[in-house]
Amino acid sequence: MERFDTKIAVLLRDDLLTWQRLNVTAFLVSGLGSTVPEVVGEPYRDADDVQYLPMFRQPVLVFEAGKELLRAAHERAVGRSLPLAVFTSDLFATGNDGDNRAAVRAVTTAGLDLVGLAVYGPRNAVDKVVKGASMHP
Repeated sequence: MERFDTKIAVLLRDDLLTWQRLNVTAFLVSGLGSTVPEVVGEPYRDADDVQYLPMFRQPVLVFEAGKELLRAAHERAVGRSLPLAVFTSDLFATGNDGDNRAAVRAVTTAGLDLVGLAVYGPRNAVDKVVKGASMHP
C-alpha cells in the first residue's frame, strides 16, 4: 500500500444522524476535489472501454469528535492555512448553493456552528488538525 505525503481528512460532529453524516461527507469532499487538483487521479475505464469519472488518488479518512474538538480542529486548520471545507448546522435548512454560501457568510468564524469539516495537506499537519478525534466507526 502506498503511503502518501499528504492526507485528506473529514471530521464529523459525533451527534449527527446517519443520513447527515453521509450528506455532510459528500458535500465536504466535493470542495477539495474541485479546488485541489492534485488530489484527483485519472479517469477510470472498464474492460469494455466505458469511461468513468476520476476519483481521489488517495484514501479519505473520516473521523468524529464532539463540538469543542471540532471547533479546535477548525482553528488549527485555519491557523495552518490548509485547504478547508466547512459544513454548518444552518446548511441542513437550505436548499441550494447560493443559500448555503449566504448562511456561512452571515456568521463570524467564531460563531460557526460546525458539524463537519474536510481538510487536506501534509500528513503531519492534518494529523495535528484532527488530533484527539476518533476514526469514524
